[in-house]
Amino acid sequence: MGLNLFKLEKLKINAYETKSRSGLPAKTFEAMFNPGSFKQSYKIIWGNKDRQGYNSSGLQAQYSRSKPENLDIDLLLDGTGVSQMGVAGLDGSKTVKDRVKEFLDATYRYNGNIHEPNYLVVEWGSLIFSCRLDSVDITYTSFDRDGTPLRAELKASFISDKEARRLAKEENKKSPDLSHSRIAREGDSLPLLTKAVYGSSAYYLDVARVNQLDNFRSLEPGRQILFPPLETLISGR
Repeated sequence: MGLNLFKLEKLKINAYETKSRSGLPAKTFEAMFNPGSFKQSYKIIWGNKDRQGYNSSGLQAQYSRSKPENLDIDLLLDGTGVSQMGVAGLDGSKTVKDRVKEFLDATYRYNGNIHEPNYLVVEWGSLIFSCRLDSVDITYTSFDRDGTPLRAELKASFISDKEARRLAKEENKKSPDLSHSRIAREGDSLPLLTKAVYGSSAYYLDVARVNQLDNFRSLEPGRQILFPPLETLISGR
């Protein structure tokens, strides 16, 4: 018994109107051809990377925050008849123009019900990626005699958009990219509290400025001390 290519699982982009992405999707875009590959990108922001002397003796990289994950996928939309060979197993009634519109309606267009573009989930095999469309470049590479597009290549980039509760649970958030507050206790000093929050006492003067503290060596017990996101302190210098 030969391989039935019509049963290949296709990459899908499901569009929802709620952050929870629950229930049936409002729209679904199905790829004509599965991508040959996809790229996932992760990036960390180091707060003191641009400071003079970074990476020199005595100055270590200071974590600021992690940027949302990115997913890059290239998709091919073909109307030249290649699908009739059984490679894609598609409904031939849809033109390339129709399929481009279908993609943009699901991922890019303004949804009047939620006053913004849709919430997305990209699904293919083990890949389940909750996201929003960041950008898409569409290149038309083949045309009929009347100028009708017969082939389009989509380079789409998606940015992770997990629910805040789920993301916090995964990361066990205590990171310096969030605002924190501490109640001063007997014997506490601002350098020690600053080190506990940011991992370094180097920012205690910045914290003193934010909280309008005159005496940071001896804190008044019971006083609430605000520790802004580390990036805010650095940008305010």
